[in-house]
Amino acid sequence: MPLEQPYMLDTNMASYVIRGEFKEVRQRLNTVPMASVCISAITEAELLHGLAKKPEAKRFAQIVHEFLLRVNIRSWTSAAAKSYAELRTACESQGKSLGNMDMLIAAHARAEGAILVSNDNAFYNINHLISLEDWTGSFSSIATVNHI
Repeated sequence: MPLEQPYMLDTNMASYVIRGEFKEVRQRLNTVPMASVCISAITEAELLHGLAKKPEAKRFAQIVHEFLLRVNIRSWTSAAAKSYAELRTACESQGKSLGNMDMLIAAHARAEGAILVSNDNAFYNINHLISLEDWTGSFSSIATVNHI
């Protein structure tokens, strides 16, 4: 039996899961197999950066590390680099922009054939280029992937 299309949580969504924010996120997370939930190594780096900025937050660091042990962390690959080049070029040609880390995460999700899970407004400016869902319920539509 083939695995479901993966769901790649962006950094904000991973933070919501870690902090237990948004009951809608918890409810949606409970409906998908954990094996289909992943994060980018870029998101891992952002989470670890957040911890490094707050070394006194020992309990929170433990929770983050437990999350990182349980979630599938996808490594940055050559395919992700190619996807980044294509996505960034398409965005630039359309006058769209994302922050550097957001662009890397979006490209990584695209390369993995994953649905990017985010409620970051920036991603919704390029939702015609990526597959996107918002588990917080903030946005009502779910975009489908359009290949560049």
